[in-house]
Amino acid sequence: MNTVRRGAAALAAAAVVLGAGATGVASATPSPSAPASTSAAGNSSGLYGKGDPTYDGVWRQSLAFLAQRATGYQPADRAVDWLVAQQCADGSFASYRADTGKPCDAKTLRDSNATAVAVQALAAVRRQAADPAKADRAVKAGTAWLRSAQNKDGGWSYSPGGTSDANSTSIVVSALAATGVKPTSFTSATGRTPYDALLTFALPCEDGTGPGAFAYQPDKAGKLLANADATAAAVLAGLGKGVAATKASPPQAPTCVDLPEPTAERAALNGASYLAKALVKTGHLTTPPMPGATDPAEKPDFGNTADAVVALAAAGVGRQAEPALQWLEQNSAAWAKESGPAAYAQLILAARAMEADPRDFGEADLVEQLNATGPAPKTPDTSASSTSDDDEGGFDLWWIIGIGTVVGVGIGFLLSGRKK
Repeated sequence: MNTVRRGAAALAAAAVVLGAGATGVASATPSPSAPASTSAAGNSSGLYGKGDPTYDGVWRQSLAFLAQRATGYQPADRAVDWLVAQQCADGSFASYRADTGKPCDAKTLRDSNATAVAVQALAAVRRQAADPAKADRAVKAGTAWLRSAQNKDGGWSYSPGGTSDANSTSIVVSALAATGVKPTSFTSATGRTPYDALLTFALPCEDGTGPGAFAYQPDKAGKLLANADATAAAVLAGLGKGVAATKASPPQAPTCVDLPEPTAERAALNGASYLAKALVKTGHLTTPPMPGATDPAEKPDFGNTADAVVALAAAGVGRQAEPALQWLEQNSAAWAKESGPAAYAQLILAARAMEADPRDFGEADLVEQLNATGPAPKTPDTSASSTSDDDEGGFDLWWIIGIGTVVGVGIGFLLSGRKK
């Protein structure tokens, strides 16, 4: 994942699903928006980044769109067309389709994470797209497919048929929030909501190893283990926020409080308290060495650190994220250059969430660097807001009226790139 968030978890989840013999939802009908035949080389004309898109093509394209809209730019029409063409006729997205002229079938591995972030991205750019109706249809089809892929417990797995995990569930919730859909309106066949599933991954405040954190999934023994990646995603989801969330006001201190009847909002704030403590020692998160690595030392995790910054800002504890943002400013340049569009997008979103200038980030212009990785976007409209057109306003209104929250307005996880 170029050390960008979610890669290891996504690939591991895919391996589990494939090992269990699960398949994606099949569709033999070609997408009406797909060109007659498009090779991987042909597709690249609208794709951001020059690296192999097999595992992160849709992901990095979508993050690039969200970061561009957050800074006032509209992606090039051919870049939007590239993403729309990646969609299967049933509304789902795979991580990447090399030949979009070939209909998706039972062998196409649908990716709930790619679908969710593509829905967010297309919702953000649709009003200024060359064909707004086409982009809008893609958003609605993607949302409908996500509903069809929901597990009985209310959550989602990386690929349909797998066990729900915190990351996938959180990313879908963020997509719903970003498009003005109430996550609680998505109930499973057993009447469970996404928040019902999300709360099953939350560790209690008295947990000795990860108080307030979220686990990716229970381990083989059923134990929940703290996972910073899952926690950052769950914080945004629990607050009804997406990957381009902005700083909440007024600021507050990070605290962990167990309630007799847990709520998604309280669990999210508990998760923020865990992330704040995790950043205290070094100012950044770390990742363990890969199996078989000769160097046993943990490495800095730039992607997860950027995601944690966004999560903390959205939770109203941005003050605790300031050292991490400074660390990213001083140390992330080489990582971003190697990792490409998704990394630049994560850094832009982290800077924006903290009200810092992404054009002057450690003496680097992140916006210029991101835009240079793909088709030149349209010049920003200086008279308009620098947020996306669908800036979660509809969902925020519901959230504030129905529940009351400490978060500000934003769109959007964090997400991250996923190429290993």
